[in-house]
Amino acid sequence: MQRDEFLQQLWLDYIHCHPDIGALSLWPLDNRAEYCVLVTLNRAPYQAQHLLPALYHFGYRRVGRHAMADRGILANVLSPGPGNGDAWIVLIELQLDTLTQAPRQHLEALISRAHPQDSQGQNLLSRGRPWPMPDWATYQQLHEAHPLAAWLAIMGPRMHHIGFDCQRLGHDIAEYADMIADAGLKPADQTLLPISPLLDHHYYACCTQRAVFAAGDEHRVTTGGLALVQKRLSGTHERAAELLLPQHTRCELSA
Repeated sequence: MQRDEFLQQLWLDYIHCHPDIGALSLWPLDNRAEYCVLVTLNRAPYQAQHLLPALYHFGYRRVGRHAMADRGILANVLSPGPGNGDAWIVLIELQLDTLTQAPRQHLEALISRAHPQDSQGQNLLSRGRPWPMPDWATYQQLHEAHPLAAWLAIMGPRMHHIGFDCQRLGHDIAEYADMIADAGLKPADQTLLPISPLLDHHYYACCTQRAVFAAGDEHRVTTGGLALVQKRLSGTHERAAELLLPQHTRCELSA
């Protein structure tokens, strides 16, 4: 698999889960996203350490590592390379050991039931949930403990949301915000990541989707979103994705 195929698989999986985003026609079809936020967890074989070599194979290079202890996550920021217009990647890894015992065990029990054939290959981030769907009560318990744990339980490791740089798209962020509001998406709190003060940032939750849980009951849940960003200092040479996370969360990179 090459990078173009990998990014296409991410996009197709994302719009399959969020058809309301796929239906938007606010920008040219060939205008690529600024960044993709992918979410996984620190258990084999889905941990970042296992996934990064495949991303390196696609030509990405890690340029930042960020720790957010209050949110129980680590984030790896990956660049597509100098002068390359492809999307950057922010790989979020939920640290299960920050959960209390009961929700951690619930999530680990689900992970242990994944079929081995669904837990290998370069497309772990775009093939869907590799373990069985939890029941509604388990989902609620996980959501109370950590919303991202509940999201992973029903979605599996994959793209959580996508971000577009309004300056690269050619209009001001306020104009796109109006267009997205007209399309029916509403602003939402974005609690997954802290955002750098160097960017204007708007986050929109996708429309709720009907999900069938393990006992057969159906409930509507929110499973992702869309972000708009714009650099506050337009003369800077960095990509918006490079500035996304605050400097105070940055860690020293290990070899």
